[in-house]
Amino acid sequence: MTLFLLSILFTVEVSQSVVRGHGAFYTNHWAVRISGGPEHADQVAAKYGYLNLGQIGSLEDHYHFHHSRVVRRAVYSLKGPHSFIHMDPKVDWAQQQIVKPRVKRYAQSDANFIHFNDPKWSNMWYIHCNDKTSRCRSEMNILSAWQRGYTGKNVVVTILDDGIERNHPDLAQNYDHLASYDVNGNDHDPTPRYDSRNENIHGTRCAGEVAAVANNSHCIVGIAYNAHIGGIRMLDGDVTDIVEAKSLGIRPDYIDIYSASWGPKDDGKTVDGPGPLTKQTFERGIKKGRKGLGSIFVWASGNGGRQGDHCSCDGYTSSIYTISISSTTENGNKPWYLEACSSIIATTYSSGEFNERKIVTTDLRQRCTDGHTGTSVSAPIVAGIIALALEANLLLTWRDVQYLLVKTSRPVHLKADDWKTNAAGHRVSHLYGFGLVDAEAMVLEATKWRTVPPQHTCTQIAERRTRYIPAGQSLNSSITTSGCSEEPEQFVDYLEHVVVKVLIVHPRRGDLEINVISPSGTKSQLLAKRLFDNSNEGFRDWEFMTVHFWGERAQGTWTLEIIDSPSKPRNPEVLGKTRAVMDQMLTIASIVSTSAQAA
Repeated sequence: MTLFLLSILFTVEVSQSVVRGHGAFYTNHWAVRISGGPEHADQVAAKYGYLNLGQIGSLEDHYHFHHSRVVRRAVYSLKGPHSFIHMDPKVDWAQQQIVKPRVKRYAQSDANFIHFNDPKWSNMWYIHCNDKTSRCRSEMNILSAWQRGYTGKNVVVTILDDGIERNHPDLAQNYDHLASYDVNGNDHDPTPRYDSRNENIHGTRCAGEVAAVANNSHCIVGIAYNAHIGGIRMLDGDVTDIVEAKSLGIRPDYIDIYSASWGPKDDGKTVDGPGPLTKQTFERGIKKGRKGLGSIFVWASGNGGRQGDHCSCDGYTSSIYTISISSTTENGNKPWYLEACSSIIATTYSSGEFNERKIVTTDLRQRCTDGHTGTSVSAPIVAGIIALALEANLLLTWRDVQYLLVKTSRPVHLKADDWKTNAAGHRVSHLYGFGLVDAEAMVLEATKWRTVPPQHTCTQIAERRTRYIPAGQSLNSSITTSGCSEEPEQFVDYLEHVVVKVLIVHPRRGDLEINVISPSGTKSQLLAKRLFDNSNEGFRDWEFMTVHFWGERAQGTWTLEIIDSPSKPRNPEVLGKTRAVMDQMLTIASIVSTSAQAA
C-alpha cells in the first residue's frame, strides 16, 4: 500500500516537472464544481475572494471563478487564502487553469515550407523569394494561397490563342480535351502548327503559366497547377467575327475562364473591337455561361506603349464583360510596352527592361523558356489566380470576380504619377487599375463572399446636337442623372462600370483627349493623345469604359471633357470643323445599399 501511494506521488511530481519544462503558466482563473445552484457558487466565491463569472458553457454546476489578487500568469501554483477553496465542503472539485499552447493548423507563409522538384522553380521570382536580395518580389502571395490548400482543383481554364501543345510534359496531365477545339482547322485537336520560325509558341506559353503540373521534374509550376487546361486554336489563320464568336462560345457551361492575350494591332492608330457576333457571344456568356453564374473573360490590356497606344481604343479590353489586366516590372516600374486606359482592373508582374527578369513558362517542342514577356504574361497569371478563387467558392458570379479584384488588389510599390483615391475610397491608376493582384487575399475573400445583388443598368441620353470644338481648346458637355430613379427596377445606387458612347467627327483623331468627371469630382481619362493616329474617321458611336468610379454614387451631374490639341498645323479648310456629339452615357452598376462588400 505504501509503495502504491509513493508511486502516485512520483508520477504527479514528474508530470508537473514536464509541464513547467514546457513553459506552462498558472493563471488567476479556476474551474469549480459546486452543487446547489448559482447562489451557492456566489457565496463560496465571495468567501475566498473570488468573482463568479458564471456557468462554464453547458456544464451544470461548473463555474468560472476569477481571483484579481493572484498573479495573472505564474510559473508555480501560488498558495494563499484562496487556496482553501479546495477544502471547502461545498466544493466538489476545483482546478487552477493552465495556459495551453495552441496553433492554427494552416501552413505559415514561408517559402521554405514549399519546394518543388521542377527545375525552373527556383527561377520563378514572381511567386517566391529564394535569392534573399532586394530584387525578390512575391507580393502577389500565390505561395500563400497554395499553402491554404487552393491549387485550382476542378476549375476549367481555356487559352484562346494559336493552339497549345497538349502532349507537353508539363501540360499533358492537366490537359482537358472537353475544353479544347481547333477553330482554324475545324477539329478537336488544338496542337499548334509547327514551322521553322516557331510562330505558334504563344498559346503553349500562356497555358503553362496557368496550369503546368507541379512536382513532375519538368520545367515550371503553374499558378493553378491542379486546374484543367484547354486550348482554342483560333489565331493561326484568318480571324473573323465568326472565328472569335465561335472561340468565345465553346462549351460555356463547362469552361469557367477564358484567357485571351491578343487584340487589335497595338500600333497607336487602330480603333477596333468585337463585331456583332462576338458582342452577342460576350453577352450570352455572362448571362448563360457557368450555368447562369457567367463566363469569366480575362484579357491582356495591350503592348502598344512604345507606339503611344491607348487601350481604350481596344474594344475587347474596354468591354464591361472582360477583365482587363496590366503589367509591371519586378521593380514596380512601368514597362516600355505598357498602354494606359481606364478599363484596366488589376496588374501582375511581367518583363521589363533588359536588366529585369522575365517570366518562366512552358515552350513549344516540349521545352521551357525564361523569356515570356508583355501583358500576354499577365492575363494567364490572373486567370490562374481566379481559378484559385473559384476553387474556394464555385458560386462566384462574373461580377463577384471583378469585385474581388477591385477589393483585394493593392498599389504596393507600383510607380505611377496618377494614383488617386476615388470617392468610395479605392486607390486606382490608369496604368495599373486597382493595383497588384493578391492571390491569398482573393481566396480568403472568396470563402466568405456574398453574391452581389443583380446588375442594374441606367441609360441617360443627352440632347443630341452638334457642337464645334475650336482647335486647341476644349468642349465640356454635362448630363445630370438621378440613377434612373423614375424606373425603380433599373435604379442605380453605387457604380461599377461607366460607359460613355460618343460620336466625334475630327480631321486628326490622335489629337483628341477625353475625360469624364463624376458627380463626386473624380476624374478619369477615357482617351489620351496618340501620336501616330492620323485618321480622319473620328469616333462613330464608340464606347469608352472606365472602372475608376467603382463604388461611387451614380446620382448627380456628369461632365464629359473633350480636348483638341493639334500636334501640327492643320489645313485651314478643316480648322474649326471638329464636331462632337455626346450620344449617351451608360452607368452600369447594381443596387448595393444592402451589400457592404460592394461599396
